[in-house]
Amino acid sequence: MNTQTMKPFLIVLLVVLCKLSVAQSIALKSPNGKLTADIELGDKIYYAVSLSGERLISKASLGLQLKDQTLGSNPKLKKQTITLVKNELQPVVPLKFSKIHNEYHLLRMDFAGDYAIEFRAYNEGLAYRFITRKKGSVDVLDEALSIQFPADYQLHLQQSGGFKTAYEEPYTHLSSNAWKSSDQMSTLPVLIDTRKGPKILISESDLQDYPAMFLKGNDKNGMMATFPKAPLEFGEDGDRSQKILKEAGYIARTSGTRSFPWRYFVVTEDDGQLITNTMTKKLASASVIKDPSWIKPGQVSWEWWNDAAPYGPDVNFVSGYNLDTYKYYIDFAAKYGIKYIIMDEGWAKDTRNPFEPNPDVDLQELLSYGKQKNVGIILWLTWLTVENNFGLFKTFSEWGVKGVKIDFMDRSDQWMVNYYDRVAKEAAKYNLFVDFHGSFKPAGLEYKYPNVLSYEGVRGMEQMGGATPDNSVYFPFMRNAAGPMDYTPGAMLSMQPEAYGARRPNAASIGTRAYQMALFVIFESGLQMLGDNPTLYYRNADCTDFITSVPVTWDETRSLAAKAGEYAIVAKRKGEQWFIGGMTNNKETTREFDLKLDFLKEGQSFNMVSFEDGINAGRQAMDYRRKESTVKAGETIHIKLARNGGWAARIN
Repeated sequence: MNTQTMKPFLIVLLVVLCKLSVAQSIALKSPNGKLTADIELGDKIYYAVSLSGERLISKASLGLQLKDQTLGSNPKLKKQTITLVKNELQPVVPLKFSKIHNEYHLLRMDFAGDYAIEFRAYNEGLAYRFITRKKGSVDVLDEALSIQFPADYQLHLQQSGGFKTAYEEPYTHLSSNAWKSSDQMSTLPVLIDTRKGPKILISESDLQDYPAMFLKGNDKNGMMATFPKAPLEFGEDGDRSQKILKEAGYIARTSGTRSFPWRYFVVTEDDGQLITNTMTKKLASASVIKDPSWIKPGQVSWEWWNDAAPYGPDVNFVSGYNLDTYKYYIDFAAKYGIKYIIMDEGWAKDTRNPFEPNPDVDLQELLSYGKQKNVGIILWLTWLTVENNFGLFKTFSEWGVKGVKIDFMDRSDQWMVNYYDRVAKEAAKYNLFVDFHGSFKPAGLEYKYPNVLSYEGVRGMEQMGGATPDNSVYFPFMRNAAGPMDYTPGAMLSMQPEAYGARRPNAASIGTRAYQMALFVIFESGLQMLGDNPTLYYRNADCTDFITSVPVTWDETRSLAAKAGEYAIVAKRKGEQWFIGGMTNNKETTREFDLKLDFLKEGQSFNMVSFEDGINAGRQAMDYRRKESTVKAGETIHIKLARNGGWAARIN
């Protein structure tokens, strides 16, 4: 080849190489341009995440290992498209907003080997998922998610000793450099504090026919995914659970043509945006219930926490798990407009047989009595009882039961994830709602089947002295940020930690009275419990009137002041009515805030009923003050929160 012919050849080659280089490096930006995902295709698929020009995740990689192919290894890009998507979502059970503006840039990359990867860049974060187009079924041996940090970050984790967990461990807090691969893994969600302002919340959505994801340290200032294997054989383990006797060599055997769960990252410089984020909903499957009008979220009176032990001059019967006591709970619920009562363990003669009620309870009479009083009944069951008696949904519906509380799953492998799906589907078939206890965190099923009103999967108040404000103040930023949470608030006996010593039937909580009341505004659940004794609610009528006026669904949520692990103050609107709730941790000194009421309608005056920590609440947690005042739009109010304290208000 002579010099004259070589020059055009080199030019053409350079152009081709440049095009290839551009094709292998893709920058995906959020609609407002602040969030950037830089995606590189090399021996693996890599991505880095920046916010406002600052690199927060220096290097991350993803992959899906099938039995005969690893998706994402030496990827060969066939096609890519980036589109702007804008629409509006309306959740059946709106826990934060009745209307959600959904806007993102969608990157779809189709690769040789019959698979694709989708990235979505939102103003509030980033998400991705695998999509496969393969015949028959496939065995997924593992899924890779590996993240490296550019600096030593602070991690907020819920570490478990293994895959068998009810997601009730207290949070631990450690440096990313210190999290070793040999240390305990963490459930989702995980909160990452970059120590320079921005925070990152990691979780998942649209989890179907696949195990839940866990994270563990990687010894390199980062973290990686790990998953429970699919169980193959089970053995007896009492009347509440089963032993896994044999596991598969894969994490999932599933359809070869499908979309896999979304892995998402809420990325924000404002802690309050963690509270108001709706990423789980935005990434979940749409509701499959054609007419959801029968789904009625609401508050619930619950007897277990207070051991079914009402007392006093109006209780002229022996209290306990019996007919007279449950009628008393129904009367209490009817008086305060509470939609439901739960009948927990003890309503059935044998927990393994859901078709034979305890004769001391007389369930049929209670169902009839509740119907007269406009109070529905929810029945508690172990998951194994449900699995062994799947016809109970039809029977319960015929009896007039409104919903079920299912407990002790304590697993999140593929089989158990599918169990949740089967339960939700069968319950919906018979117009029953579901509250999952002993459960993993929400991951989108509650939007596909909105009759799933709540999950436990949290270190809730049933942990008694283990439910501390120091731990619970993370929930608005972590656990509740992923979805509904059955914490079971409402204690009327309040104590500071150094004084705590109560137990059932005189169960108490750590935190002030105003703190407990604020939880009804802050914590989100389609079934919000009133965990304490009706006797104490009657004796504290001013508090009970307020608590039972708080909705469980909302049209709008605003963060007024927020710092993860320290305090959260939110304002929520239902129709024309606003509520404010504030909570704080065990800081020794009082926290003070100026709250601007710029969310109220201009030109109007409003009545505000508020509950605040009393002057001695830092020592005597029962101390509180109820106040009434007149407020206007744009006005600033000054509030104080004692240690482990709170503040709550209704404005109308």
